Amino acid sequence: MRSVTFLLAWCTITLAPAAAQVGTVHFPVTGSAEAREVFTRGVALLHSFEYDRAAAAFREARALDPNLVMAVWGEAMTHTHPVWNEQDLDAARTVLQRLGATREARLARAPTPRERAWLAAVETLYGDGSKPLRDTLYARAMEQVVADFPDDDEAQVFHALALIGLSQGVRHVPTYMRAGAVANEAFRRNQDHPGAAHYVIHAFDDPVHAPLGLHAANRYIDIAPAAPHAQHMTTHIFLALGMWDRVVSQNEVAAGPDRAGWRAGHYTAWLGYGLLQQGRFDDARELLLRVHDNATPSGRRGESPNLLSMRAHYLINSERWDDPVSRWPVVPGPSGPVAQAMIHYALGVAAFHRGDEPGAREHLEALTGTVGAEARDDFYSANPSVPAILLLQFQARLVRAEGAGGRDSATAMLRHAAATEAAMPAEFGPPDVVKPSFELLGEWLLEDGRPADAQRAFEQALALAPGRSLALKGLAAAATAAGDVATAREARSRLAVNQRR
Repeated sequence: MRSVTFLLAWCTITLAPAAAQVGTVHFPVTGSAEAREVFTRGVALLHSFEYDRAAAAFREARALDPNLVMAVWGEAMTHTHPVWNEQDLDAARTVLQRLGATREARLARAPTPRERAWLAAVETLYGDGSKPLRDTLYARAMEQVVADFPDDDEAQVFHALALIGLSQGVRHVPTYMRAGAVANEAFRRNQDHPGAAHYVIHAFDDPVHAPLGLHAANRYIDIAPAAPHAQHMTTHIFLALGMWDRVVSQNEVAAGPDRAGWRAGHYTAWLGYGLLQQGRFDDARELLLRVHDNATPSGRRGESPNLLSMRAHYLINSERWDDPVSRWPVVPGPSGPVAQAMIHYALGVAAFHRGDEPGAREHLEALTGTVGAEARDDFYSANPSVPAILLLQFQARLVRAEGAGGRDSATAMLRHAAATEAAMPAEFGPPDVVKPSFELLGEWLLEDGRPADAQRAFEQALALAPGRSLALKGLAAAATAAGDVATAREARSRLAVNQRR
């Protein structure tokens, strides 16, 4: 066995070639220089949620130096995805057992007090108790690491991520703001840190707080060009601000250069939505056809729900109710109630506009079946309010179609749907309520000759989904009819920016 010189140093990784750039991370560990460099690259990849690549780097680091115990910590951390409320407890515990059979034996392997503190924190994360309890105890453990090692920016950054994880996948705004403040402080000190930029974005990626994350989004593009998730992640801020050119360009980068091989997934779904907001309906349709043709029967994780989402958004935003896309069958796949509700709503609306009453009723029945259905592990939103909101919207459409006598009842139903939607936890990304309720309400009020009320509804729609083109189009029309020349001019100007291509 070759001899190894053990060193304790601040490991810094900034790889110059664009193909290798993942950001700058400072993380002191005990081990050989070669192993430390690979380990630190793993940490940088972990911060950008490139979990498979990070795990491979940590395994490589330990192969280079079996005594680099923090490589085991790193690989175990790849099995927790706090923002998505995912955790593979058994896999993580299996990784930790490579250091020893018991917690005490594993902690005894730590060569320094700091590394022992990090190992103790991950032991808490994967210890006894429910996931919410372990997440809470882990966040407290990382807070203690910060207190014990105040100069350790990595501790602060991982503490910020732990705070985000406390929400269990549903945004708790005060905790997110706290996480954003912690991450932003580390980002202030290191403008090339992938985790600090990433978690600032996650903390602030709702329409109200998105301006606070714009600098981090702009920086993250250059920090980690070798991490596709980093390139996509910037668009969490751009979408929340209605910056559609950036949403499209960055998700094109994230989806990869092999456009012919693009599949339905997180990046292509956001790309498709951005194209629709730009008014590029033919391009959005071409993308939809491509990912549809590339889909496999079983599908990769997340493929089926994202394909359903893309199809639903295409129909609702293009309003091409006769498009053959509206007649594709809904192929059963590993998708949960939200994605199923979205597609059956969109297909039902398309049938409704075509005058296909049997088709509309068929999709209404399917949509009804999604309400209260158990959420599956479909890598997609599981907000239980979404199917109920879409069902109420669809029912209101049918009531309104009965004639003048049903209009007031339909409007009341839609106002209830809008209030429920506004009360949901803040969302990020293309709206799961595929036709925002306030937007539809504005359209109906404008049709009913109530332009001032319609204007207020469109303004509420844009507060929840800034820059959305159909809402801007409606606002321009409503403000014009209401005599609000300045608002109408501003809405038309913003719509022109969206669709300047």
